[in-house]
Amino acid sequence: MSDTSTSTSTSTSTSTSTSTSTSTTIRLIEPADAAPIAAHRVRDAEAFRRWEPAQPPDYFTARGQAERIEGLLAGHRAGTVWPGVVLFDGEVIGQVTVGGILPQPHLRRASLGYWIATVAQNRGHAGDAVGLALRVMREELGLHRVEASTNLENLPSQRVLRRNGFTPYGVAHAAILLDGAWRDGLLWERVLGD
Repeated sequence: MSDTSTSTSTSTSTSTSTSTSTSTTIRLIEPADAAPIAAHRVRDAEAFRRWEPAQPPDYFTARGQAERIEGLLAGHRAGTVWPGVVLFDGEVIGQVTVGGILPQPHLRRASLGYWIATVAQNRGHAGDAVGLALRVMREELGLHRVEASTNLENLPSQRVLRRNGFTPYGVAHAAILLDGAWRDGLLWERVLGD
C-alpha cells in the first residue's frame, strides 16, 4: 500500500510508539527525514511503480521530500493528518500515514497508508508499523474506525492488513491511475472501538 492517503490529528504529540516484539518503531515525520526518504524512493521507484501513482521528478529529491514533509506537518498542525516514519534500529525504512481524519464525535475515522523500502521488506516491519499506527489512532487520536485500500494484486499488503484485523468490504472500480491504467482497489476496514 502506498502512502498516498493522508489523515488529520488533533494531537501534536511527537512521541514514538514502539513495538514490543521487534525494534520497529514509528514516530512523527521530521524535516531531517527528507534525505533518507528520497534515497529509498529513488532506489525503489521501479519496484513501487505498479502500486503507486506516478510522481513528479522532484518527489525523488531531498528538496522535494522536504517540501512534501513541510506540507504533511502543516496538515498535522491543522489536525488533518498524522504523518509518520517507520524506523528499524533508528533508521528510516518507510512511512505510515494516517490521513483523511474526521475527528467529529459522530465519525471519528481516518484512512491508512504505508510503504516499506525494498531493502527492509519481508521482515514484518509493515505489519508492526500498521499495528503501532492503530495504537496511535486509538490512543492518541481517539478514532473509532480506519479504512485502507490496496491494489487487487497487492497480496503482501493485503496480508499486512488481515494480520492487523482489517476485513475487506468492497471493490472501488477504476479507482486509481497506476502505471498508465485505471486499476480497481480493494477496500478494507477495521473498527477500533470506542
